[in-house]
Amino acid sequence: MEADLEMETLLRSLRVWDTELPAFDLDAAPGAPLPLFVEWFAAAVAAGQTEPHTPSLATTDAEGRADIRTVMLHGADARSLHFASHSGSSKGRQLAARPFAALGFYWPVQGRQIRVRGAVRTAPAEVAHADLHARSTGALASALVGHQSETLSSQAELVRASEAAWEKAQREPDATVPSWTVYELEPDEVEFFQGDARRRHLRLKYTRQANGWSKELLWP
Repeated sequence: MEADLEMETLLRSLRVWDTELPAFDLDAAPGAPLPLFVEWFAAAVAAGQTEPHTPSLATTDAEGRADIRTVMLHGADARSLHFASHSGSSKGRQLAARPFAALGFYWPVQGRQIRVRGAVRTAPAEVAHADLHARSTGALASALVGHQSETLSSQAELVRASEAAWEKAQREPDATVPSWTVYELEPDEVEFFQGDARRRHLRLKYTRQANGWSKELLWP
């Protein structure tokens, strides 16, 4: 009971968007979502948003149960948004069985969200290899450890595997990791949400059509 009261007190003490929020000129919104995504992403970086490139990734398992985790955005182009993981991880297995996902970006420093939904496909192996080796030695070492989402017997086992992987990454900087996979999410829907201190939030939704994109406003 005391824990419930403490939690309620903490929640009621919090404030949302207690700062100046940017405007959202709906009339100036481009015909496709990517230019606006890049504009908002750059604005979040300039505003000092912590890790703006780490969205939440939602997938579903074989039983249709939702799953979610934080990932790192590895790229974006006019066709898709890119992230990476091991094919044998929980997300990799879920995407293999149900190749659809959603990404959610939240940048509270500006009261902005971007929601992306669509089909997911895997990039060619050479793309995954280039992606991994464009990153740090630590990223390669982490990938070489492998076993993502598998049961770990102890922290000591992790330490041993990590140290061995670091040594290999330094010794073989071009080492291959066959399970490393780049995933490309091709959006069917992209929603841009601009928060408002008076709760008059603006929501602009893009929907892919046969000949391009349509736009519509949503009630908050």
